Amino acid sequence: MYGKRGAGALAAVALAGATLLLAGCSAPADNGKKDGGGVDIAQRPKGSDPFWVNPEGNAAEQVATYTRAGKKDDAEQIRKIAEQPTGEWIGPENPEAEARGYTEAAEKADRTALLVLYNIPHRDCGQFSQGGAADGDAYRAWIDGVTKGIGDRNTTVVLEPDAVLHIVDGCTPDEFHEERYDLLKGAIAKLGALKNTKVYLDAGNAGWGHPDQIFQPLQRAGVDQADGFAVNVSNFYTTRDSITYGKQLSAKVGDKHFVIDTSRNGNGPYTAGKADENWCNPPGRALGETPSTKTADPLVDAYVWVKRPGESDGTCKGGPKAGEWWSDYALKLARASK
Repeated sequence: MYGKRGAGALAAVALAGATLLLAGCSAPADNGKKDGGGVDIAQRPKGSDPFWVNPEGNAAEQVATYTRAGKKDDAEQIRKIAEQPTGEWIGPENPEAEARGYTEAAEKADRTALLVLYNIPHRDCGQFSQGGAADGDAYRAWIDGVTKGIGDRNTTVVLEPDAVLHIVDGCTPDEFHEERYDLLKGAIAKLGALKNTKVYLDAGNAGWGHPDQIFQPLQRAGVDQADGFAVNVSNFYTTRDSITYGKQLSAKVGDKHFVIDTSRNGNGPYTAGKADENWCNPPGRALGETPSTKTADPLVDAYVWVKRPGESDGTCKGGPKAGEWWSDYALKLARASK
């Protein structure tokens, strides 16, 4: 069902993503490293990559596991993922504590937290990542929790993958459209009011359709008040195609800047399978450009890894549930990468 949409099985990610350094809102050591079985995961150079690397993420744990097992080559492959900053998906239950935990850890490492908010009511149209907040009031309260947790710490937010796109493609029933626009506008306003937070509203990908179809819905959702929009979230379209799509869209929404999810686009999209299933755990894919604010176009604020490489898109092609770590798939992504 996600062939022309995009984010695809975006997650139980929120469920899995809440586990790290949050119970006590603890932060890593001052040097941003964690010794897990002799494995150090350090921050990237701030000048080109200001985003925080979570030294306790799934990939880092896998590096430690392989190292302890003497699988040095596998460990070095997974390190390609573990040493890059990836989005932290805020779960539905404890948004304030999670947002505070991640942003405090990032601040302690002198970096910017990258958070993904994916909890809009009626999300994913009943597919692998169905769910979201129970209603509009619950969503507003959840956003309030996130904003309180972020405070004045440096944070970049990717807001609601697929939320606008599913209005456009008809996946989200008509009776929910007006509420969704209102919720997105409200979220952008609250997050945008924070001193050091940037907000990018999800705007689909290069393969789903044409910018003419989505620019007005983005405007109704408040993109003019956001810092920009995000493209290719959890998808596989090349950076070049994503830049083309983003620039066409930018020209229609006030020359807004955008970010590109390059986490798994190294080999571009998969086209050999069924068109409506090519988004889900496709074989032969590769990691894309590493996260950076040094990009190929001035309208592109950053390449970011919104989707965490190695986490499943859903129970397809032998994968575990959406958002669960899948070491075999992670290894294939890493080995196929330059």
